Amino acid sequence: MERSSGILLHISSLPGSDGIGSLGKEAFSFVDFLAKTKQKLWQILPLCPTGYGNSPYQCYSAFAGDPLFIDIQQLVADRLISKDSVIDQHFKAKKVEFERVEDWKMALFHEAFASFKKNFDRYKDEYVAFMSHNSWWLDDYALFRSLKTKYGEIVWNTWKKKLVIRDKQTLQEAFKELHAEIDFHRFLQFVFFRQWFKLKTYANSKGISIIGDIPLYVSLDSADVWANQDIFLLDSDSKPTQVGGVPPDYFSETGQLWGNPVFDWERVAERDFDWWLARIHFNLRMFDQVRVDHFRGLESFWSVAAEAKTAVVGEWLPAKGHELFLKLKEQLHELNIIAEDLGVITPEVEKLRDDFGLPGMKILQFAFGSDAANENLPHNYESNFIVYTGTHDNDTTLGWFNSIEKAERKVLRKYLKGNGKELVRQMTEYVWASAARMALIPMQDLLGLGSEARMNTPGTASGNWTWRFSWAQVRSNHQHFLREITKRYNR
Repeated sequence: MERSSGILLHISSLPGSDGIGSLGKEAFSFVDFLAKTKQKLWQILPLCPTGYGNSPYQCYSAFAGDPLFIDIQQLVADRLISKDSVIDQHFKAKKVEFERVEDWKMALFHEAFASFKKNFDRYKDEYVAFMSHNSWWLDDYALFRSLKTKYGEIVWNTWKKKLVIRDKQTLQEAFKELHAEIDFHRFLQFVFFRQWFKLKTYANSKGISIIGDIPLYVSLDSADVWANQDIFLLDSDSKPTQVGGVPPDYFSETGQLWGNPVFDWERVAERDFDWWLARIHFNLRMFDQVRVDHFRGLESFWSVAAEAKTAVVGEWLPAKGHELFLKLKEQLHELNIIAEDLGVITPEVEKLRDDFGLPGMKILQFAFGSDAANENLPHNYESNFIVYTGTHDNDTTLGWFNSIEKAERKVLRKYLKGNGKELVRQMTEYVWASAARMALIPMQDLLGLGSEARMNTPGTASGNWTWRFSWAQVRSNHQHFLREITKRYNR
């Protein structure tokens, strides 16, 4: 497998006048930027529609795309909305204002939907093909979102009982009653995937592979749990009995309590892993490679009582990742899957990763907390890894450097001599020079930005996921540096 490198940047962080990054012109310009700087990889976060807190790891569906990423100008070009309807909202350039963006875009989407219905013949063949490939998940999702609107966005397990237990006749009646709203959600997904695959095709034509992201868990308040209650540990009222998280770790002294329902792996196996297989196949069609977030949870997972206030008290329970990957191996020639194997990693987790030849992850920010034997130091890497300065869950490298303790700084000084942005560049070069097959940095680190540009602080529920860059921040020296180290280290 060839050496390669690239940038970690979520779609929401792209520039533009829509108040949030989109699948439009600026995304295509970013592909051009990657090609110009000789990069081969663009890694993004999950693209699904976000719920509370706007986290891409807490979504209403594991399959749907977030309509907020739909590019308005493409809708104008497709004559689905008039140019006059698009009035400059003067959104903030460096922060996503999620609620304002949603209100503005949804009004335009309703106009686009009205035009789509009037001009349906123009899209008929394409739309029918889209529905035939996606109705297996889209019908449940569209009904789920329509019911959430009807019931004031409350969690699905508090709807009337017959809807909660998915009584067939009640669902049929709901489909009939809410058909207009259901068709609107189907339309949004049609447009999202139409724009997404246009962008992916362009990226691939420029030699850029896109790395997607699959969270291990799904949100309780999602179409996935509502439609597949039997594969999760829920009680008779469809409430979780156990929830996911991790014990105390680098990020938190009390662990991380995510609150997602955990899988009933016995039932997952009885169903022949159908939901999981569908999910991975779907993502491998959307992306060229996918990272499985919290990969260790496929070997064993930290299970916490649903009523617990922190993740300190829990237990490791076995999962069935090995059987799942055996099934996948039967179906796919190649497993283009990256294992996010950070945190408390046991020999069993490493064996699961290595048995299927999956690349693991290394984080350079984690390398200086001990001595020269630290597995995150570049001289200790084996080749089948993807290495980062930091990820979306870390502080930016400049922010990290400014906050580390004296002991860690002392170890760091054995390897690196600079300060500030100079040090960030040295760390980037270490990552590029390493034996790891793939090397990535967050866009924030290329630009040498501080903690103000951090994407996410694990364990906090608000104030995350809002960072955006502007092209004015990208200097010619950034491009020159990236192009030069990529050439120098054969990436």
